[in-house]
Amino acid sequence: MSQAKLIQFLLVGVPLGMMLIGAASLVYTTYSPKAESREGGREAEMLRVSVNEVDLRGWVETLATKIGVRPSHDPEQLRRAAKWIQSELSVENMGYRKVEVQPFKVGEDEYRNVLVEIPGQGSPDEIIVVGAHYDSVPECPAANDNGTGVAALLALAKHFIGTENERTLRFVAFANEEPPHFQTANMGSYVYAKACQDRGESIVGMICLETIGYFPAEPGSQSLPQGLRRFYPDVGNFIAIIGNEDSEALVDEFHGSFARNSGFPAEKAALPESLPGVGWSDHWSFWQFGYPALMVTDTAAFRYPHYHLPTDTPDKIDFPRYTQVVQGVAAALYDLANPK
Repeated sequence: MSQAKLIQFLLVGVPLGMMLIGAASLVYTTYSPKAESREGGREAEMLRVSVNEVDLRGWVETLATKIGVRPSHDPEQLRRAAKWIQSELSVENMGYRKVEVQPFKVGEDEYRNVLVEIPGQGSPDEIIVVGAHYDSVPECPAANDNGTGVAALLALAKHFIGTENERTLRFVAFANEEPPHFQTANMGSYVYAKACQDRGESIVGMICLETIGYFPAEPGSQSLPQGLRRFYPDVGNFIAIIGNEDSEALVDEFHGSFARNSGFPAEKAALPESLPGVGWSDHWSFWQFGYPALMVTDTAAFRYPHYHLPTDTPDKIDFPRYTQVVQGVAAALYDLANPK
């Protein structure tokens, strides 16, 4: 390059380049994801990590296939499942800096509940618990009962991390929901709910995720307890939101939000606890301590032909529709955590 051209470049090219860099920097600052997130508020934060089929499918397959059968009489296998859940929630994977483990004993065997918390910003003493059990009955890989519930729990925990909500959110994976501990003080959810009461905590709602991945379209695919058959469909293509009579307000609020935010068919009921199926999961434990609680379910034994059988495997799950359900639960949970 000649001396004259070099001088021309220094006088014209360099200043012009600096101006272009400055303009580009201004554009990036104005339209960067961080700036957009700040202006969008909590709704923009909610869109940051969406509930998706890839995550849900991977978690169900890991729990049902790689970990496999996990009955309470095999505490070592249950510990393996608990450690996997703990790892998925950890700062290295999902990003939670504090993953708590609540150990408890039944006889000589130790079991574990695993949980994370997102403290509320406006009303932190008002707590919403989202729970799912990770144990199975013997000889059952439990993809639907309750791999789908655990995977949904993980998806929701991932979806909400980094968000700010009025109320505190807790995501809890429970041991020992299945027999022989079913509806006894040995259930992980009973141990946890009792600890909440002992601490004087205000649980304003417990959402139990229980067997939520099977949606047949054939007439007659849905059975129901006696007395309910004329009120609900006989086709099992809906999700059910079920509570006891004391939890009716919670059921109505959650169902209303789910229906507004999701196109997925949903039925609701607040029923006597004595009716078969109404208390068949971890929400029952919270009722014992006076907390409002509901179950989100595909109705399990009333619909699912592989219930508690070795054939409860991931290929039975309707993953696209299951994903729609969890997306609807995420929207309803957001409304519950941020009451207007």
